Amino acid sequence: MADTAELAIVHATTASASWLTDPTVFAANRKPAHSSHRYVIGETSEPKQSLDGEWKVRIEQARNVDVESAPFAAVDFEDGDFGAIEVPGHLQMAGYLKNKYVNIQYPWDGHEDPQAPNIPENNHVAIYRRRFALDAQLARTLENDGTVSLTFHGAATAIYVWLDGTFVGYGEDGFTPSEFDVTEALRNGNGNAADSPEAEHTLTVACYEYSSASWLEDQDFWRLHGLFRTVELAAQPHTHVETVQLEADYTAADTAGKADTAELNAALTLRNPADAMTIESTLRDGDGNVVWESTQACNGEIALNSGKMTNIAPWSAESPTLYTLTVRVVGHDGAIIETVTQKIGFRTFRIENGIMTLNGKRIVFKGADRHEFDAKRGRAITREDMLSDVVFCKRHNINAIRTSHYPNQEYWYDLCDEYGLYLIDETNMETHGTWVANNVERPEDGIPGSRPEWEGACVDRINSMMRRDYNHPSVLIWSLGNESSAGEVFRAMYRHAHTIDPNRPVHYEGSVHMREFEDVTDIESRMYAHADEIERYLNDGSPAHTDGPKKPYISCEYMHAMGNSCGNMDEYTALERYPMYQGGFIWDFIDQAIETKLPDGTTRMCYGGDFGDRPSDYEFSGDGLLFADRTPSPKAQEVKQLYANVKIAVSVDEARITNDNLFVSTGDYRFVLRILADGKPVWSTTRRFDVAAGESASFEVDWPVDDYRSNAEELVLEVSQQLGNACDWAPAGYELAFGQCVVAGAKTTADAVD
Repeated sequence: MADTAELAIVHATTASASWLTDPTVFAANRKPAHSSHRYVIGETSEPKQSLDGEWKVRIEQARNVDVESAPFAAVDFEDGDFGAIEVPGHLQMAGYLKNKYVNIQYPWDGHEDPQAPNIPENNHVAIYRRRFALDAQLARTLENDGTVSLTFHGAATAIYVWLDGTFVGYGEDGFTPSEFDVTEALRNGNGNAADSPEAEHTLTVACYEYSSASWLEDQDFWRLHGLFRTVELAAQPHTHVETVQLEADYTAADTAGKADTAELNAALTLRNPADAMTIESTLRDGDGNVVWESTQACNGEIALNSGKMTNIAPWSAESPTLYTLTVRVVGHDGAIIETVTQKIGFRTFRIENGIMTLNGKRIVFKGADRHEFDAKRGRAITREDMLSDVVFCKRHNINAIRTSHYPNQEYWYDLCDEYGLYLIDETNMETHGTWVANNVERPEDGIPGSRPEWEGACVDRINSMMRRDYNHPSVLIWSLGNESSAGEVFRAMYRHAHTIDPNRPVHYEGSVHMREFEDVTDIESRMYAHADEIERYLNDGSPAHTDGPKKPYISCEYMHAMGNSCGNMDEYTALERYPMYQGGFIWDFIDQAIETKLPDGTTRMCYGGDFGDRPSDYEFSGDGLLFADRTPSPKAQEVKQLYANVKIAVSVDEARITNDNLFVSTGDYRFVLRILADGKPVWSTTRRFDVAAGESASFEVDWPVDDYRSNAEELVLEVSQQLGNACDWAPAGYELAFGQCVVAGAKTTADAVD
């Protein structure tokens, strides 16, 4: 049955200006959301063509732009006076629009007073233009009756698109793909693409600063606009795997002597399946060994089932083992039409008896809330930025990220699968300023609330996120959004999420402001609650259920890492002794500051208000564990120690090792024992302490204290947990945690003076 969100997408041959202020229209001609699986045509032919790079751009006032006749989209439109801009990139970072930072308020507050879904009259439009020739591989696909789609992976806030003067489509929700079929536009444009691949085509985009979608995107971040993620063309053969939906479950044996088992189920949807004969599927481990394979006849809906498999290594953040599924679509002539590859991590995440479990073990999220941000590029971050962020997490014992408050670039999820990070994947929605003003909360006034005109757009947002990200083992929880109050629209989103995915839990914090909507979240989630308040919940339950806690608890935001903060974090990690307390996410990951060149040629980091932006929340954007240049802040060390999975208690005769890992022992780590005399190392040795996951053990240590006591005022006995071998994110010897105790020396202060 067609998806309700997808049924709401408008189909139109011409653009309409009315869509900008109509919340029921959030996309026109957009293709249905689908998985982000990788594929090649045949066995090796790359199907994609990047349109990133330099584009032409000009800024207009919205009142001066006619999207319905769209003269600026004509192939022969004179654009010689346009400026240049890099895509991906932001109009603000390129100097075309002013930087604006607000937290709760909308950026137009104090200037104009539009009532939702209307938008400010002072609304900018960036007219983007780019000329390109279709790559030969894509042109050949068209010759062979294939198709070509055009995808904008990130665009703020609303885009109208034309190719060779032909209207292609309209899109909102700039944090999930807006994909359009441009097959006919390419064939009918200036030059027949199938006959003349070198023919030049003209792509035009009208990117609006504000639309009705702006009411749903009031996140605490810099308000940045433009085509800020990659733009690309992709060819699909006539017979094409449109989407893949995987279930890769892992079941730990419940009886000693029995084997753990894993099972792969995959549902594939094919376009034009009649032209294919068979589907060949192969599952390989990281060394390339085949662990399962099958061949079956092709029809429209392909169901793959591996049956119960043994000797499969599970996926977790501690040991992120991945397998590779390869699916070949074979034609009646025996030729391979298309090859699909998908990384798979076998794991099972559930709420069992009120506790979130991964592969049967209670999990604790040691997390942070992360904006995509770079001081020079804004949210147009690079793969190098993302890899740097993953490495920081691994090196600082952060095991989880909440994608606050929008779906991230697809590559981020690949990295989290590969390196091992747990994700709360969050819908692109925050409407804070609709129900909070001057620190007064009126949650009943919130958008979308129970307003039916907003339901389609909101359901579409979570649908687009889930369809894209479903197959990533790192995604454990779906989130309905952030700080948007509650209402019937959230019930619709919640139902839709569980219709697509009955297994993963759904998270939403906003119901704490309207307890009658507690049913829209499977998790009790709060922001900035004091530790004693959380403890009361863990003992007594919520205001709606006072006979004990009914749901597992997380702090989706806590600590607020601004300035010299995180000092009382131990009060929260101490709550881990309660089984239903399952951790939290520090607000936030990285300072949002913009590197700005000053008139004297120097640069400095600028915050809200530094650009004359009013309203502004000033330096409130600077609350990260990382500084804006990606160097760790001092408070990151506190987080690293308290988030460590291995706790070390040191005394004068032993070291006690507590291994809070769920699945891995400490056997592969080395423990370096040192004595520091008045802060200087004077003795060291290395030991191996092998403690099973979830266990504690004490080990005798014969510290040679007497050898150094007489010449020191103070001795520090230290045990450092270090990587025994190099890994992808740190060298051998990298320290993850330490424990210390202090022993008085025999040397007195008077001795030191003498």
